[in-house]
Amino acid sequence: MSIWFNKAIAISDFAHWDKQTMGEHLGMAFTEIGDNYLKATMPVDHRTRQPYGLLHGGASAALAETLGSVASALVIDGTKQLCVGLEINANHIRGVKSGLVTGICTPIHIGSSTHVWDIKIYDEKEKLVCISRLTVAILAKKE
Repeated sequence: MSIWFNKAIAISDFAHWDKQTMGEHLGMAFTEIGDNYLKATMPVDHRTRQPYGLLHGGASAALAETLGSVASALVIDGTKQLCVGLEINANHIRGVKSGLVTGICTPIHIGSSTHVWDIKIYDEKEKLVCISRLTVAILAKKE
């Protein structure tokens, strides 16, 4: 059973959300949406590396927060609610020097006032790079 507000959602329905954002600047791209997950990729290049040539932990956190925030926005009724990040943590497991990383976001908790997301980031060899958890606050829109 789909967790999304719009049960027929497709990536093309929200692809425009990344325009003029950090996600666009870092080269993030949504690649897949399933009944209870969302995937996106991000390049490991001059925009996302730290001085040692490895994927920057902040770039991993940005990918994780982007995935979880968009996932929350797809769960709620956007005409009545909005969602904002409340807390994020990230454990950096393995370094990556080049290529693409892929984040996969799945729900831990979808409540009326908070959502908690599990985001795992993998390298191109499907080795775990980062594990993150994002808590999102769900707020009523003011009329």
